Amino acid sequence: MFSEKADRHTSSWIGTGLGAGLQARGNDTLVVTGGETDLCGLSAVLGAVDCGYRAAVVADALCISSDLAHQALLTLHRSRYGRQVETVTTGTVLENWTR
Repeated sequence: MFSEKADRHTSSWIGTGLGAGLQARGNDTLVVTGGETDLCGLSAVLGAVDCGYRAAVVADALCISSDLAHQALLTLHRSRYGRQVETVTTGTVLENWTR
């Protein structure tokens, strides 16, 4: 049983205003970094895809306790969601960042 409402989901999209904020700014791409490739990162990516955004998953800016699981999720992003999701490195993001 969950003790707090926040424990019920790991979504960046539910109740956060993220989608509305991106839409108001005219953004169409989300750069995904964070603590857990298989939890918050995956939720952010799938939410982005559901909402019609492109997602750039920064492979060396996500982590997980299992390298094998991390690589499996990156492979899933490339093979299953390749039209909406791109896996990149931090260097690639910095080289291509525009204001």
